[in-house]
Amino acid sequence: MPHPYVLLSAAVSLDGYLDDTGPERLLLSSPADFGRVDEVRASVDAILIGAGTVRADNPRLLVNSPERRAARTAAGLPEYPLKVTVSGSGDLDPAAQFWHTGGEKVLYTTDKGAERARALGLATDVVPLGADLDWRRLLTHLHDVRGVRRLMVEGGGLIHTQLLTQGLADELQLVLAPLFVGDPEAPRLFGPGGYQSGRLRLLETRRIEDVVLMRYEPTAPGTGPLPVAADHHWLGLACELAAQCPPSDTAFSVGAVVVAADGTELARGHSREGGDPVVHAEEAALAKTDPADPRLAGATVYSSLEPCARRASRPAPCARLILDAGVRRVVTAWREPDTFVAEADGSGVLAAGGVEVVVLPEFEERAKAPNHHLPR
Repeated sequence: MPHPYVLLSAAVSLDGYLDDTGPERLLLSSPADFGRVDEVRASVDAILIGAGTVRADNPRLLVNSPERRAARTAAGLPEYPLKVTVSGSGDLDPAAQFWHTGGEKVLYTTDKGAERARALGLATDVVPLGADLDWRRLLTHLHDVRGVRRLMVEGGGLIHTQLLTQGLADELQLVLAPLFVGDPEAPRLFGPGGYQSGRLRLLETRRIEDVVLMRYEPTAPGTGPLPVAADHHWLGLACELAAQCPPSDTAFSVGAVVVAADGTELARGHSREGGDPVVHAEEAALAKTDPADPRLAGATVYSSLEPCARRASRPAPCARLILDAGVRRVVTAWREPDTFVAEADGSGVLAAGGVEVVVLPEFEERAKAPNHHLPR
């Protein structure tokens, strides 16, 4: 199901701590960076923190700039983003500032936690997620029910760790402060866990007074039927490639990207690439890879349209080319309609050959856009 774009935001010491163990919160950001954080808050639909942060810091979690709040209102948005917290137990202080400042609030919790939260009279919408907390269900609810498209997550470390290890974080905005904490009892940003393989992609570095902002995005594809954040990035790129195709009245415009398990792009292609009037996107991309490359066995092919199962222009359809290359995971946006081939089922061919096929319908309109001129 569609999720919001999830942006993790944190400031850490040079040795990776979020705070020290003193009675007052350790201020890691510079004054100018606090202004940047306020700007990011004003740009999102919701801000999320964990129950531990509510208890430890008692934050208000507001957009502080009157100008930014006015700009939100002028754009038809609420003055403040939705404030979200997560607690398995539902045991939170009803007097905390979180509940009594800003605009709307929502608490995601378990079934038992919901009973406790309601008994405490917390000033919030309480949403139970079942016997256990489920991040995918939470994000789907935020997207589908609350209309959240961009979510800023401000901690704490356990939540950052869970979202990253489950492949649900689209971006990490990390501020590095020029000091050390050195206390093993102090909270750290990331804990142990099964993180995805590969290096994150560096999007930006920026000096802000005496701190440095670093923005990263994950690149490693998922490994099974559940999509991860990097799957969105690569399928979005495939849709961008589809828009580069020379137009045709007799064939779809499709883009494809082949990505290794560690997030390395192996090849890309698009329909009718290089002046070939009949080449398909997956065919063009796979032709640029080395058939002996061992990374193909763990790679994912991203295609804006379901790979074809039958074609007249070449002996082998794209589904067969993918199987022959040894690829065992395909992510696509759009199942092939009957425009040119009746009852096409490339996904069925791939699945029968042992390939995991993941369809992300939230990209369907982007995949269809270069093909709107074709008969329906």
